[in-house]
Amino acid sequence: MDSTASTSLASLSSLWDEVFGTQPDPDLWVVIATMVAALAAIVPHGVWRVSRNAVTIAHEGGHGLVALLTGRSLSGIRLHSDTSGLTVSRGKPTGIGMILTAAAGYTAPPLLGLGGAALLGAGHITLLLWVATALLIAMLVMIRNAYGALTVILTGGTFLLVSWLAGPQVQAAFAYAVVWFLLLGGVRPAFELQAKRTRGGAGDSDADQLSRLTHVPAGLWLFLFHAVSLCSLMGGGRWLLGL
Repeated sequence: MDSTASTSLASLSSLWDEVFGTQPDPDLWVVIATMVAALAAIVPHGVWRVSRNAVTIAHEGGHGLVALLTGRSLSGIRLHSDTSGLTVSRGKPTGIGMILTAAAGYTAPPLLGLGGAALLGAGHITLLLWVATALLIAMLVMIRNAYGALTVILTGGTFLLVSWLAGPQVQAAFAYAVVWFLLLGGVRPAFELQAKRTRGGAGDSDADQLSRLTHVPAGLWLFLFHAVSLCSLMGGGRWLLGL
């Protein structure tokens, strides 16, 4: 009994140290290579049509998380094959809770990237992978369509496999690539929204909903989206590059 208990405690202690301990930073060339890989998944339009699904997961997850944090009831999340998404929450149709929920979508991917960059800058590579996996599992519970469930399962499964089976160098490269993708990929959607609104489209976008809720022009909300994404990229990039 004592031997079994000691072994269990030792295993838990080892797991704790592995998750919450620090890991060595990868070489600078790895950091730059993962940045280039992230750009390759974002810049080409054909590739972006697929990779944008990951940004949509973060976007809708941001809506859902802030809805819960502000006391709203989260009914469900849907992710669609055209990379659009829908998060439905119940509560007061106006007020600070609704405003924060609506503002969380476009700001979530870059802010998640910034938080991830802070963890990586502090050497917490394994912790970042585990936190991301936990968030994806929590999000899966609220998915309400088959395509959305498949997308989240594949994404979460990838994080889980890397966390459990990959070596330290692969984990580091994967974590840096993911964070670069969130930081860089978080910039493009706001410009896409701006382009759609210039052509007279996207009349029910997050910026337009926020405009109706706050009586502040949608253009100012677009400016906020741009400011958050670009500032997150600059700050997160400095952490990742060790500047």
